[in-house]
Amino acid sequence: MVGYDPEAKCVSTVEAAVAGSASGLVTRVLISPLDVIKIRFQLQIEQLSSKTPGAKYHGISQAVQRIFQEEGLGAFWKGHVPAQFLSVGYGAVQFMAFESLTKLVHNVTSYNARDSFVHFVCGGLAACTATVAVQPVDTLRTRFAAQGEPKIYRNLRHAVVTMYQTEGPRTFYRGLTPTIIAIFPYAGLQFSFYNILQRFSEWAVPAEGKKGGNVKNLVCGSCAGIISKTLTYPFDLFKKRLQVGGFERARAAFGQVRMYRGLLDCVRQILREEGLGGFFKGLSPSLLKAAVSTGLVFFWYELFCSLLCTLKNTGSITRKEG
Repeated sequence: MVGYDPEAKCVSTVEAAVAGSASGLVTRVLISPLDVIKIRFQLQIEQLSSKTPGAKYHGISQAVQRIFQEEGLGAFWKGHVPAQFLSVGYGAVQFMAFESLTKLVHNVTSYNARDSFVHFVCGGLAACTATVAVQPVDTLRTRFAAQGEPKIYRNLRHAVVTMYQTEGPRTFYRGLTPTIIAIFPYAGLQFSFYNILQRFSEWAVPAEGKKGGNVKNLVCGSCAGIISKTLTYPFDLFKKRLQVGGFERARAAFGQVRMYRGLLDCVRQILREEGLGGFFKGLSPSLLKAAVSTGLVFFWYELFCSLLCTLKNTGSITRKEG
């Protein structure tokens, strides 16, 4: 169902956008706590170890307990409003662009629109398009998730006005360069591996065992998310570090803070002060989040597309009978 299928021709571009946005909305509610923990880990300068003086977070379970004790249950959904705008907007643009691009490949080239390489290229381009569209919301989401107590931003409107007045309009696109560099291969690998794993499951699973299609979509999506996230993770960390530039006052309660002049300076400082392991801080919650979120995104997208197709077919049959 993911990508243009000339034999199916069931989901239109608009319907793909609707299914993508609905998929993003449901998934975001479920994975928000993992996202908050991942961001806290990525922004911590100190090593993630109880042996490191001044390290606020040591591991996932300790971080969960500390955040809950200090900030309450609601802290795990900090920045949820901008995060929902991000997920809904990103899902709509990404899947709409992906369906359009794979259809274009089928119509104007000799390539097979169902080929895994086509899915890699189209998936990467679709994600870049969606990223540019929602980057300001992503920056807002990161700021909300990163701030402790007392809060710097009271609400979404206050955050937008304050950031614009104190840092200028360009601040909403901080971290865009590493994001674009990372998102093309990350999303491309997601779509490509999802396609490969779906084909493998069709080959490996006997015909009589193919009833659990939804479970298969969930497993294939989860595996694709783990593989793609592991290969592109450092760029996600660079993006987060750059997005909180100019936000040092709110980060003081979490330990050391750093200022970066750009992507290369960020890479150099992390390598010098934190070593190669610094590029993979927060990898464990990130992989857990990638497995859950990617699996759920593809699961819900396929499910919503199936529902839309069923509704269309039912309506068509009703009209014919009438």
